[in-house]
Amino acid sequence: MEQKPVKLGFKYKVTWGVASLGSSLISGIYAAMLPIFYQDYLGLSAKWIALAATIYAVWNAINDPLFGFITDNTRSKHGRRIPYMRFTAPFLALTFVLVWFAPAGAGEIAQFWWMLVTMLLYDTCYTIIGLVYSALLPEVTESDAERNGLQISASLFGMVGMILGFLIPDMVRPGTGSDSSLLPFRLAMIGVALVAMALIIFTTYRVKERKEFTQVDKPLSLIESMKYTFTSKSFIVLVAENFMAILTSSLVTGSLFYIADYVMQVPTINLLIALFIPIMIMIPLTDLLRKKFGVLRTMQLLLVVAGVGLIALPFVPKPLIWGCLILAGIGLAGPQVLTNVLFAQVADEDEIRSGVRREGAFFGVNALITKPAQSVAIALTAWILESTNFVTRESNNGLIFLDQPDSAIFGMKIFLGLIPGIALILGAVILHFFPLQGKYLAEMQERVLNLHAEKHEELARISE
Repeated sequence: MEQKPVKLGFKYKVTWGVASLGSSLISGIYAAMLPIFYQDYLGLSAKWIALAATIYAVWNAINDPLFGFITDNTRSKHGRRIPYMRFTAPFLALTFVLVWFAPAGAGEIAQFWWMLVTMLLYDTCYTIIGLVYSALLPEVTESDAERNGLQISASLFGMVGMILGFLIPDMVRPGTGSDSSLLPFRLAMIGVALVAMALIIFTTYRVKERKEFTQVDKPLSLIESMKYTFTSKSFIVLVAENFMAILTSSLVTGSLFYIADYVMQVPTINLLIALFIPIMIMIPLTDLLRKKFGVLRTMQLLLVVAGVGLIALPFVPKPLIWGCLILAGIGLAGPQVLTNVLFAQVADEDEIRSGVRREGAFFGVNALITKPAQSVAIALTAWILESTNFVTRESNNGLIFLDQPDSAIFGMKIFLGLIPGIALILGAVILHFFPLQGKYLAEMQERVLNLHAEKHEELARISE
């Protein structure tokens, strides 16, 4: 029996995006504020931040594939993904709050340990929720168009969360390094955590898993799972490109406050408008480009557009930086929307090879390889600032030092523009070798539909 791709309604897609609003609200603040909070406000030196980032990267290399394998192999009446997402949300809120309660004035050793432990706890919770949410997308429908629609919803809500992730701390972030000035910021973080938790839990009660993948599929062993994962050329190529995209995202989001405060000397919201409004406009337009060029070619096109804008940024006059940010925003809509659609194609191809849906394994190993890019960005930002003689607030008696040396100003432009721009161009070149194109892609998608029809029939048989 031939099975058509599952169609999803507008209400479903909106509900899907609500969880992205919650998680991106938290992750946006985390990415934007972590370097400046610990280095600029608390005065933690680059060597300690780099050490924390390195240990953080090692833990990331362990927990993502571990939780991916666990969720793939979970079998319960409530599903293999949703329960993890629902019951981890409160712990995500708690650990996120703890990140910002490092004791000011307690000394570098104490601050280092607080930063490290809370980062590890937070990332564990965020990993579980993010991995499950990503893994659900390929399962709920086989259609690239429907998957693109879900990801557009997730991306639009996610961008709102990310923008709020800049605006909220910008309204309450401290002007000095004293503990009393941190109180409004910390109270705001508690409020953010509670709202994000509620949004994530709401989605888990509206989205349902497909039973044929939890009751018909037989789990693979860890060795078998790793073998299928690392022998997938499609997966390896996509992960290599995604590393470049994650590095870019981490560098750009982690540098906006620096650029706003020290380079442009304008309110952060001005930069947010220049960068994120083009992203939000382009996110729904990716569907039009996808229809014309396909998922892969659209991704490559947008990576190049963003890469050109960012590479130009350090070398243009100050007024033209706004144009570079707008161009970057247009192109960065590609990774926001299309990455998970491409991963869904990888999971489809793998299901034909292995016989089971294993999105958790792919997203887990993807994180093993790409999440260290976040640590690289944190360490690279701190190292460039320190090596270019950046003057921190803590070293200036808690007051912002606007008259930064030219070397520090150029260093900020480098980690906002040149480095991430080159990374995006490399990502577009890497995708040239992605196997899922043309006739092979069409044939594979047809085989997946037939396989799902067989699994649906088997589910009906064993349910009788």
